[in-house]
Amino acid sequence: MDFGVVLQTNPPAWRTVGLAKQAEEHGFDYVWTFDSHLLWQEPYVIYSAILAATQRVIVGPMVTNPATRDWTVSASVFATLNEMYGNRTVVGMGRGDSAVRVLNGKPCTLKEVRDATHVIRELGNCRPVEHNGATLQFPWARTSSLEVWIAAYGPLALKTAGEVGDGFILQLGDVDVTRWMIEQVKTAASNAGRDPESLTFCVAAPAYVGADTPESWEHMRGQTRWFGGMVGNHIADIVTKYGSSPDPSGKAPFPEVLTDYIKGRTGYDYNTHGKADNDHVDFVPDEIVDRFCILGTPEQHVEKLKELKDVGVDQFAVYLQHDNKEETLRVYGESIIPVMREHVVAKA
Repeated sequence: MDFGVVLQTNPPAWRTVGLAKQAEEHGFDYVWTFDSHLLWQEPYVIYSAILAATQRVIVGPMVTNPATRDWTVSASVFATLNEMYGNRTVVGMGRGDSAVRVLNGKPCTLKEVRDATHVIRELGNCRPVEHNGATLQFPWARTSSLEVWIAAYGPLALKTAGEVGDGFILQLGDVDVTRWMIEQVKTAASNAGRDPESLTFCVAAPAYVGADTPESWEHMRGQTRWFGGMVGNHIADIVTKYGSSPDPSGKAPFPEVLTDYIKGRTGYDYNTHGKADNDHVDFVPDEIVDRFCILGTPEQHVEKLKELKDVGVDQFAVYLQHDNKEETLRVYGESIIPVMREHVVAKA
C-alpha cells in the first residue's frame, strides 16, 4: 500500500513545501493538494518548489477540474514538471467543487470530465490529440508520462472513473462504503473491456493519532468533523439528482450510511471548507466521523488500514487539516507505514 498526504496551500507557501519534505522523509509516496485558487494559494506554482525540494514523492491536485483550468494548460504544466523532475506528477480530476462554486459556477458535466481526461492524458504522454477541431501535440515533450485519476461518489461518476480513469479517488475512509464504491468502478471498467486491476484505487480521509481515552477521542473528532460536512456537501448534490430510494429491484443508488446523516444538513460555507474550526458541521454525528476518518492509536490506524487494503485500496492519502500535522507524519512514518508494508509483503 502506498501512502499520500493531502495539503492545503495556505500561506506561507514554504510551509506547504516543508510539510511535503517531511512527508517524503517519513516514507510517504504522494503529496496532493487542494486546488481552489481563490481559497488558497496557487498549487501549480508550488508543485515546482515541492519537486525541487524532494527526490521521490509524486505530486498532484486532489482534485482539479475542467472548468477553472484550461485543459491544454494543465497538460502543459504537468508535462513540463515531468520533463524537469522526472515523471513525478499525477492528476486527480473531478467535476469541480470549491474552485467552481466560489465563482458561482456549476460543476462540469461528466462528458466534460471524460473529454478533459482524454486531452490532458494524451498531451501529458507526448501523444497527439484532437481538440477544438485541431490536432495538438507538445513538440517539446519527449519523456513525460502522466496518469489521470478520477474522483467520484455518484453512480454515473463511478462509471466514468471505471471507463476512462487510470485510477479512482474516493474521499472517504469507511470500509463498507469503500468496498461498495470499488466494486462499482471495477464493474464499469470490466464492462468497458478494461482490466479492473489496472486501475489504482486511492482512499483519502483525515487521520489523527491520539490516545484511546474519552478526552482524546473528543478532541480528534472535533478536529476532523469538518470532513463529514465536506462529504455531505457532495452527497447532497447526488441525492438531489438521483434520490435516495431503492429502484424497483430493491437496489439503492448508493450506501444508506451516506444518505441518512445528511438529513440534518442546512447548508455549506466554502469560506471554512476543509477547516477544523468549521462552524456548520454540527449535523455530523460521532459515528460518521469515526467511520469516515481514521482516528485513535497507531494500532487502531493499522487495523483499519488493513481492512481498507483487503477491500482493494492501493493508496491511503491522509488529509492533514488539523492541529497535529507534524506529529501525524512522524507517527505514520515510524509506527504505521512500516507495519502496513510488512503486512502487504506477508499477504503476498
